[in-house]
Amino acid sequence: MSSDTTTETDAGVASAIDPDETIEVLQDLVQIPSPFFEEEAIATYIYDWLDERGLDPEYHTVSEPAITGFEGDNVVARIEGSDPEAPTVLLNGHMDTVQHVEGWDEDPTSGRIEDGKLYGQGACDMKGGLAAILVAFEALAERDLDGDVLLTAVVDEEGPFGLGTDATIRDGVTTDCDVAIVTEPAPTITQQDIENPAIVLGARGRFLYEITVTGKAAHGSQPDMGVNAALDAARIADAISEMDLGHHEKLGSGSVCLLSIEGGGEPLSVPDQCELEIDRHVVPGETAESVLEDAQRVVDSLDLESDVDISLRETPEPDMYFQPYVTDENDPLVTPFFDSIRELFDTEPDVGYFSSIGDFNHLGGRAEIPTVIVGPDGANVHGTGEYVYVDEVVETAQLVADATSRLVE
Repeated sequence: MSSDTTTETDAGVASAIDPDETIEVLQDLVQIPSPFFEEEAIATYIYDWLDERGLDPEYHTVSEPAITGFEGDNVVARIEGSDPEAPTVLLNGHMDTVQHVEGWDEDPTSGRIEDGKLYGQGACDMKGGLAAILVAFEALAERDLDGDVLLTAVVDEEGPFGLGTDATIRDGVTTDCDVAIVTEPAPTITQQDIENPAIVLGARGRFLYEITVTGKAAHGSQPDMGVNAALDAARIADAISEMDLGHHEKLGSGSVCLLSIEGGGEPLSVPDQCELEIDRHVVPGETAESVLEDAQRVVDSLDLESDVDISLRETPEPDMYFQPYVTDENDPLVTPFFDSIRELFDTEPDVGYFSSIGDFNHLGGRAEIPTVIVGPDGANVHGTGEYVYVDEVVETAQLVADATSRLVE
């Protein structure tokens, strides 16, 4: 995107986006530390920001006692339209960041602006996008809308399960939503080399294999007397890395990555147990059942002496995994985004697909809501020196406001 084409545009609601306010909100958000499971302070800021503007926010409780013990709150607000038959648009953004990484040359929550870039942990992923939907939501609230606009600022996107967005689905908060806009940094983690203005219309899914290999202990000087679980685990890891994977014309191929292999370590002892964690990214058509069957077939083909137990990572609910999805770019609820980009930026958008996972998988996959990702670009996501381009934060707000107004006015 290029700010010199948008700040002067006369594009209805998009022209109501105040660049200074947008950047101020972004800087405020970045200066509030909010690693996943520690979002209370930023949730309070967002609630108060919305409340001060008369936008009637509510806290939405997120509770997961069984595995993580997490208790927290999403922030939810709704603009009610006048026509119950008109579409309802969901604006979704996560409040959390990864845990602050070591190695920053400055305070990772500085929010420093230099050369058009704002620096800080989570600046690009995704406080830039979160700031954009907040100011877009404010601008839309000043319009006479036919359809509803629902804002969800959620917890735990960067954590293990995406508890915040999952709770909005499970509790029925998003039940009436016809299309979802997620303002993740669109070009940053796609399969393709794309540039803003861009629209991301799908993502691979993900499972995590947990494999326990049980052999037989013996003295290390007599390995033939035992069954080496670590050696068999290595054979499994190698074989799974070579397994046939699904392919999709939009999302590309699946992938497998060994994350950890642990076992043994006793002096002069044949390891009798070893555990593996293996990441598996998948495409449409691959399910929990098929993924397990694939791994079992590979293990069976090795004819190992060890006993092998294969499972998927435990989740709070049986269906709570990151499902792959693809949104049709010709869907009438999606084409307004193309129209907005053409009008606001006088160009055709790039179209891409995410290689990894996020809350958009819960929305586009499990909830089957047509889901569009648009968001500001930057660099060093999840690392030191993370930054977002401030002009693209403003432009994302303009795009979200304009496309949403086309859907609900």
